[in-house]
Amino acid sequence: MLLVALQMAMAQPLHFDLAPDAKSAPGRIAVPADKPYAPGGFGYEPERRGGEFLFSATVPEGNYRVTVRLSGRTTIKAESRRLMLADVATRPGKYVTASFIVNVRTAALAPPPANAPGGVAVQLKSREAGSYTWDDKLTLEFLGDPHVASIDIEPVEVPTVYLAGDSTVTDQRAEPAASWGQMLPAFFASDVAVANHAESGETLKSFVTAHRLDKLLSGMKAGDWLLIQFGHNDQKEQWPQTYSDPKFAYPAWLRAFIAEARRRGAHPVLVTSPERRNFDQGRIRHTLADYAEAMRKVAREDRVPLIDLQTDTIALYEALGPERSPLLFNDGGADKTHHNNPGAWLLARAVAAGIAAQVPELGAHLKPEFRSFDPARPALESLHIAPSIAASDVRPAGN
Repeated sequence: MLLVALQMAMAQPLHFDLAPDAKSAPGRIAVPADKPYAPGGFGYEPERRGGEFLFSATVPEGNYRVTVRLSGRTTIKAESRRLMLADVATRPGKYVTASFIVNVRTAALAPPPANAPGGVAVQLKSREAGSYTWDDKLTLEFLGDPHVASIDIEPVEVPTVYLAGDSTVTDQRAEPAASWGQMLPAFFASDVAVANHAESGETLKSFVTAHRLDKLLSGMKAGDWLLIQFGHNDQKEQWPQTYSDPKFAYPAWLRAFIAEARRRGAHPVLVTSPERRNFDQGRIRHTLADYAEAMRKVAREDRVPLIDLQTDTIALYEALGPERSPLLFNDGGADKTHHNNPGAWLLARAVAAGIAAQVPELGAHLKPEFRSFDPARPALESLHIAPSIAASDVRPAGN
């Protein structure tokens, strides 16, 4: 056990065997079925539903290639419900091996020098307490009918796609809510990490003042990407401390994010906010038009690639119409801003297609089947994302 603890502390490869009859081979760790997770170690989390379960291992911050050997019909999510593999099926008794990249982080920041301004941690909201996003372990959720023989966790150096945004991007922590940012990892091959730093209620300003941008930038390196999507909350004049008008402040804050990425040799990408589902005589009423146009203008003037998710969501909702488009939204369709799993999946398809078209260097890392998408022709009937064990009827707070 001392060797295992040292491996975890030093970000060394970890090799777990979970099969019921697994024996401890050299360099591998046999995990009993009743081994609970304990801080600093590894094991099963208390959440279970039938044969579905969560497994965690303590690791330092960083990117990890996870390789699983499994049978049955399995969906895998990581950390706070980030989709990694969707509905992998095998014939009875047959096993397959699959890999994906998981980004792990805590809220801690390196302390600033004496007398220098700054913070020592991200200012998390109360609803983020206990989130698998902000702890010191890598957590995997196995859904469906999983039969997991082994899990291998290896630290890797790969390009990272950072996401900065609000509740329409964040890793929503409980069913039935979901956002496009937590679906995006499943669209990439196992040579890119997705680090989703978006959080509900955030604006360009608050993302800075809460040290979320500091945390994001602390891990950024040359060759990484930064996808920036804000607008839903920036436009709220009733939030005077974080309101940004679309003519002056909003473009200026966007340019600050762009500059910080470019200073580190990373590639900024702008994403217009998804439109709200407000119909007027069968057409979507634009509630974010000024902010989308301001972002397009910054993209043109500063030569930044732009993914026009606002335009794509308008096409998507109008294709489904007022009757069927609620099927994409949280709270049984009563919510007109936040999505459920099918809605988040379709928005992520639009973002991935935008990456392929506007950011070809990053698009080359997408799995081929996700490089194109027509939002005016969504295949809603074929969508099924296995729901996570954690469920909630609570609507996401803020945008």
